[in-house]
Amino acid sequence: MFTIANSRAWRGIKAERQAARYLQQQGLRLQQRNYRCRFGEIDLIMIDPGRHLVFVEVRYRSASDYATALQSIDRRKQDRIRKTAASFLAAHSHYQQLPARFDVLAIQTGPLQQAEKIDWIQDAFQ
Repeated sequence: MFTIANSRAWRGIKAERQAARYLQQQGLRLQQRNYRCRFGEIDLIMIDPGRHLVFVEVRYRSASDYATALQSIDRRKQDRIRKTAASFLAAHSHYQQLPARFDVLAIQTGPLQQAEKIDWIQDAFQ
């Protein structure tokens, strides 16, 4: 039987919430979730303690997935994220003076959907 709790979209929402909580525990401040434009979506936009604007791509992986989170973000996906970030900056000029970076936060789960491992890759791509 299909339920929303088992759907891929629901797992993605839960992973993004968990990622936001984890990063906030590390001292980052959430600015926006799920920024969307015609180029794509950025899962989380945060500011770190060093005053960097951080565009975060959240990746949920089960223990059975073969590719790593970073491997799953190919050149095309990186280009979409960059264009989306540029759109965000154009629409929110008060952030333009901050240095920016692109991070990846991967959550790998076990068979019971409990988080086993969180990998935070800072400055994952340019």
